[in-house]
Amino acid sequence: MTPSEWTKNARMEAYAELFEGDNPLLSPEEVQLLDALDSELEREGGDGVWGTDQYGIHTAGTSSSDTSLGVVCVYHPQITKDSVLRGADDLDDETEERLNAALWQYSERVATLIEERFREFTRQTKS
Repeated sequence: MTPSEWTKNARMEAYAELFEGDNPLLSPEEVQLLDALDSELEREGGDGVWGTDQYGIHTAGTSSSDTSLGVVCVYHPQITKDSVLRGADDLDDETEERLNAALWQYSERVATLIEERFREFTRQTKS
């Protein structure tokens, strides 16, 4: 499996966990709003809401440590008044904050899932 497949699978898993489970972060209407913004942005040639997050490998600890490499979200999708992700003009501040908090949690969960796959890959390649 390639890193881009790790990211794709992690995005799908995080979405299912956080937005489709028994205790979703957002109401169905809010998820529908994000999905509508995503579709609108993709139609305009962009990555959409769910494709704008970006991840990178960071170093921490000592170079001989198994925990010296990790995955971090380097770009979190965010909806702001002047952001391309803003979309709907009638988005109130409270909803914007809830959506952004959910997008932050989503991106952090994706990073954790990618890191788990990355660590498994490095363990396998060391064997």
